[in-house]
Amino acid sequence: MNQKSDLDRLREWLGTYPGYDLAANMLVDYLDSIPGSKSLRPGGLVEISRNEDILGNVTVSNQYNFGLYIAVAKSPGDGASAAYNADWVLDFQRWVQQQSITHRAPTFGNIDQQQERIKAQNGELYDTDQDGVGLYIVALSAEFKEKYEVI
Repeated sequence: MNQKSDLDRLREWLGTYPGYDLAANMLVDYLDSIPGSKSLRPGGLVEISRNEDILGNVTVSNQYNFGLYIAVAKSPGDGASAAYNADWVLDFQRWVQQQSITHRAPTFGNIDQQQERIKAQNGELYDTDQDGVGLYIVALSAEFKEKYEVI
């Protein structure tokens, strides 16, 4: 059975965002300095808590962290493109929130999947270069639970 990885499922879901073609040519851990380039950079798994029941079964609360990087045209002093890009970032963050609340986002745990959350936070202009390329970043996180049962 060839099951998709969590990273593949996240990338596929990001491709459903209607405000921008995030799926096309999205790289992992690398970003070209060309407007329209996109990169998803995994920031790892954080164990938030671990609880063991009297039988030895363990429930772990986890969080995946990612950075979504997008290169866009951003000329110095161009207020119109700056406002457009900022609006896009805010719209994307609201879309992630709506998808999470309505259970349309991917799930990663094996229990309590209705309580999982994906968040998009701290969207901002990260850097600009002299060639008129702006680099925006949005921090993505996914909170989920895994249960490991002792046999």
